[in-house]
Amino acid sequence: MEKIKEILGQLGLETNLSLDEIPNIDLYMDQVIQLFENKFSHSKRNAEEKVLTKTMINNYAKGKLIFPIKNKKYSKEHLILISLIYQLKGALSINDIQITLDGLNKRMIKEDIEIDSFYNSYLALSQKNVADFTMHINEQVNDVKAEVEKMEDRSSAHLEQVLMISSLVHMSNLYRKVAEKLVDEIVVDKEEKRHR
Repeated sequence: MEKIKEILGQLGLETNLSLDEIPNIDLYMDQVIQLFENKFSHSKRNAEEKVLTKTMINNYAKGKLIFPIKNKKYSKEHLILISLIYQLKGALSINDIQITLDGLNKRMIKEDIEIDSFYNSYLALSQKNVADFTMHINEQVNDVKAEVEKMEDRSSAHLEQVLMISSLVHMSNLYRKVAEKLVDEIVVDKEEKRHR
């Protein structure tokens, strides 16, 4: 489990697209892909993995995860949405992401939201999450080691690794389940408003 610190260093957990990195001019799709590839390439699991592709962006548009583009160009608001989608797709289905971002998309179209302020709040929470996560994962390593010491087969590094993986996945599933329930509440709220 000594590798955990090394792994955390390789993951680029604090990597996010900041407002300063988002151009104030609209970008063509290839430019959007290049921006995301440059920013997130080091956090990919392997070299073959793509951060963002034309197909992904087209699917986001078809699935109404982003509001319609104009003149084949993507605005700052589109880039913010794509950045949020990039983070959300690790845990939520495309349908759940669409539900989650629908109200945000509608407010952007109406220009009824201070999107920079919202996105800065998201970035601040993300940064705090990374700090909390780093602290928690160190506690998790200690908890796993304590459990391995209770076992008869204490010498097995493999058992320690499997316990750590299982524990991390379980924690991830707990967070994902809460997020999915919150998405479901958005659906219930919409249904209730429609029937009034």
